Amino acid sequence: MKPAKIAVICIAAVAAIGLALVVRAMGSPSGEPTATAVAAVETRPMAKVLVAAKDLEPGRRLADADLTWKDWPADEVNPVFITDGSVPVPAAPAKEGEGKAADAKADTVKKAEDAAARVVRAAENMNSGGAKADYVGSVVREPILAGEPIVARKIVRAGDSGYMAAYLEPGMRAMAIRVTVETAAGGFILPGDRADVLLTREVKLPNTGQSGGETTKFVAATVMQNVKVLAIDQATRAAEDAQAVVGATATLEVSGRDAEALALAKSEGELSLVLRSYADTAGPSGQVPGAARRGEAAAAARVVRVYREGQAEAVAVP
Repeated sequence: MKPAKIAVICIAAVAAIGLALVVRAMGSPSGEPTATAVAAVETRPMAKVLVAAKDLEPGRRLADADLTWKDWPADEVNPVFITDGSVPVPAAPAKEGEGKAADAKADTVKKAEDAAARVVRAAENMNSGGAKADYVGSVVREPILAGEPIVARKIVRAGDSGYMAAYLEPGMRAMAIRVTVETAAGGFILPGDRADVLLTREVKLPNTGQSGGETTKFVAATVMQNVKVLAIDQATRAAEDAQAVVGATATLEVSGRDAEALALAKSEGELSLVLRSYADTAGPSGQVPGAARRGEAAAAARVVRVYREGQAEAVAVP
């Protein structure tokens, strides 16, 4: 056999052996893993948006159970939505005419501000219960459906303009009366409590004795019962750790007719608030009919006639 053929056969044999070893190595589990083309599945970043947990009607005061967080695609979050700040959301579109350099600089600054704001917000959320807690106690201004994002124009937060008008029940009025520590149960009457309104005034009763004239006496009567206290001064809710609130005025929720009676009572004497128990708030609310007349009648009934040396004198009995 010619040397050239022998060389070709040797080369072919070596190539076959090498190919067999390569195939064996590829199929062996101990070999190196083969590179496989895997289609990368892109995941959209999701943000947490504050939404209504149930249908909310106007005038409702938001509780923690009325609000919940919902996953929302970050690129579809409207700037007016309320988020927890954990994922950056698109900002409002830039104005036309700005250069690319200015856009790049503004984008860099915006990213830095967003990062700092997220850190600050995260720290605040850890201490205060999160952005959700900031909206508990707000009043619904427009109807909100379950799952609908909470937006500022549909709610009124405590301290915002129009909060009291939104918080009032339909058909009710807000009216303030002057109070002191003594006439407001020592300051233990807080916004949201129920109270009675007591009127103390001076009345003149006819003296039935021979001397004639009048007898002066102070009478007290409950003119309003089970009325809701909306605010003490401008505070519509007490601080979490506050056990008492001392103020100069108390705003009460009354009907239109009761507001007239309360205004008349304010001009007749001194008004005091009497705190009611939580277990005693299911009864009727509003004006007590004939309370002032009953007070005068009771005062007149406590006047007795005393005869001394043939002369009659009216004496008020405490």
